[in-house]
Amino acid sequence: MEEFDTFINKLDSVEHQDRVRELLTWIEDSFPQLEKQFKWNQPMFADHGTFIIGFSTSKNHLAVAPEQVTMNHFAEEIAAADYEATKQLFRIKWNQPVNYDLLRTIIQFNIEDKADYTKFWRS
Repeated sequence: MEEFDTFINKLDSVEHQDRVRELLTWIEDSFPQLEKQFKWNQPMFADHGTFIIGFSTSKNHLAVAPEQVTMNHFAEEIAAADYEATKQLFRIKWNQPVNYDLLRTIIQFNIEDKADYTKFWRS
């Protein structure tokens, strides 16, 4: 988790730091094959060099960015979890629970869908 410590430690709130650390550790433990990367000031995970999921934070939420194809595929599930969404990401407010089952499904979808993909981003 050292790769992300600087990012996490810059968060204003200890509660937010703990929450982000818990989430990133969960991904690391659940998907140990994923590569931890820090690009564009965001912690992210990749598989064989292709983007799987990334995160950013703001004062009010944690943003989860799995790419637009995945956002479209899981739009109903994301809405059912009561997360705000845009084309590229969804927002988990700091006072909302993380739906780890949904997150696991999204990550697994990206791993499988991009298994033969050779570029970082989908085109």
